[in-house]
Amino acid sequence: MATVNENYLKLPGNYLFSTIGKKVREYEAAHPESRIIRLGIGDVTQPIAPSVIEALHRAVDEMGQAETFRGYAPDLGYEFLRETIAEQDYRSRGCDISADEIFVSDGAKSDCSNIQEIFGADNAIAVCDPVYPVYVDSNVMAGRTGTYSSETGTWSDVIYMPCTAENDFVAELPKEAPDLIYLCYPNNPTGASITKERLQAWVDYAIANGAILLYDAAYEAYISDPALPHSIYECKGARGCAIEFRSFSKNAGFTGLRLGFTVIPKELKAGGQALHPLWARRHGTKYNGAPYIIQRAGEAVYSEQGRQEVRQQVAAYMKNASYLRTELLAAGYEVYGGENAPYIWLKTPKGMKSWDFFDYLLEQANVVGTPGAGFGPSGEHYFRLTAFGTYENSVEAIRRIKAL
Repeated sequence: MATVNENYLKLPGNYLFSTIGKKVREYEAAHPESRIIRLGIGDVTQPIAPSVIEALHRAVDEMGQAETFRGYAPDLGYEFLRETIAEQDYRSRGCDISADEIFVSDGAKSDCSNIQEIFGADNAIAVCDPVYPVYVDSNVMAGRTGTYSSETGTWSDVIYMPCTAENDFVAELPKEAPDLIYLCYPNNPTGASITKERLQAWVDYAIANGAILLYDAAYEAYISDPALPHSIYECKGARGCAIEFRSFSKNAGFTGLRLGFTVIPKELKAGGQALHPLWARRHGTKYNGAPYIIQRAGEAVYSEQGRQEVRQQVAAYMKNASYLRTELLAAGYEVYGGENAPYIWLKTPKGMKSWDFFDYLLEQANVVGTPGAGFGPSGEHYFRLTAFGTYENSVEAIRRIKAL
């Protein structure tokens, strides 16, 4: 008799953003006259940059000609994109990363979720709290997290590293000895950034304890402070202890095109085994490669014109972030983030629970955000707003919030 993976049955409720979507759809159905402003899910709103669209059109035309038609993409990515990434994102910053250490995929979310497959089920994981839910949920599915407590909102076998206002939302080095440590900076959901000194401390800790750092750098394009690191490989020794994930979704608006990549240095090992060939084997077996036309679009992001256009898009979103942050502070809210990241992390007023504040904003202001409790227990009494809306909607959302 066929059976199911019982680890899936342990997952509490639905995925966070699915739950939010369901609540919003139900409210809209009951209030068809309402105009909802969505500042919850981190989806972009600006159109794809012109130079990227031109590259897409050229690639589509190529697919219509026998001489330039392409079928299956190389499972690890086309050389033209991998070499461009290695040069522009890494070697230009002094990071020793080669093209064949880059694995092109359909996005950082997929890779952050799938990476745990190459590690043993007995590995202990550590996550920042609050945390992007995919890190935990994918390990639940793999049977690595123990039992769930609905009372505390935690898993028995997960090491939670609280990120609070007291530590600037940057986790302290754990007293336990985790094997896999998930880090995300600039951070989703808190909008916090990490200095090179504090990131180096994590690298040193991982080396000393034989741990692997799983570093999600999906929002590095939003860093404006020149003192902050864009990649973990800017730290000494990181090639021997870290895997990095990147995305084209937020820097170039590819949420609908789907493109990202993962970096695994060849000398990186776990239990004496090199991880590079394991991920290559997994990637080649379970993934057929990002489409040619999308990879050509990704290449165009790095052109001189493309870089200028995506910088303008990032600047537009950060204008939203600055406005949201400034206006919420002026309105008396306790606010974090919004300076080197496109997220605003605010304290809920009057000690309201974050889901109660979600309902309050939706019903009274028709504004959608993300309740902090959905990211973990330390997210309770906090709320996330995204800067990925339009400027006009950001202004209108603030007007509505101030009117409450």
